[in-house]
Amino acid sequence: MTATDNTTADDSTRTRGLAKMSEVYGWEFSDGPGDHFGITADHLFADIWSRPGLTIRDRRLLLLGALSAQGHIDVAEIQLGAALRNAELSEEQLREVAIFLCHYIGWAAGTKLDTAVGTVLAQERRKQREGGN
Repeated sequence: MTATDNTTADDSTRTRGLAKMSEVYGWEFSDGPGDHFGITADHLFADIWSRPGLTIRDRRLLLLGALSAQGHIDVAEIQLGAALRNAELSEEQLREVAIFLCHYIGWAAGTKLDTAVGTVLAQERRKQREGGN
């Protein structure tokens, strides 16, 4: 069974997963090919990101810490941009996250996150100047 033939999850699970992905990232998601995308939509977003008890902002902060600690700053940039677009975290709060994490994940890793914050802020400002979202 593969996600591409829609036998791994019913349509309501996929619909919930795609809706949550769109909410989390701030852009519209449509169904994608392959098992990896299917598991991501059906399990990670329809189930895990949708659980009660934590807000999307809470989950994003946890994810930023985990990604930064593991050195996955390129993936953290996606989360930083989404946090800004969804107005979950301000520029000042993103900078504060980087400063805070420096003391728990190491100065070099936290500094890389701070650099990523600056990169994402510059990209978002450029998009605003160009009239895009």
